[in-house]
Amino acid sequence: MGEYTTTKLTVTTPARYRIRIQGYLDNTWANQLGNMTFTNHLSSKDPLVTVLSGQVIDQAELFGVLTHLNGLGLPLISVECLEINA
Repeated sequence: MGEYTTTKLTVTTPARYRIRIQGYLDNTWANQLGNMTFTNHLSSKDPLVTVLSGQVIDQAELFGVLTHLNGLGLPLISVECLEINA
């Protein structure tokens, strides 16, 4: 969240997130994963990483996306709140 903000993140606050997973997903999964955008990163020495980014209405929706990724067997690398949209 880089910049100073007076907006407080709560479980009901809309926010934009970046989620990094190990493995491959493409935009065909967007409808099932909160209409996030997908970017794939492949390195010659590291496993394939997919970055999902987008807006969620609250943390319940965020946990739904994370649960779906877990159900697909894709290891979670990181979750980062990029912007709070109160």
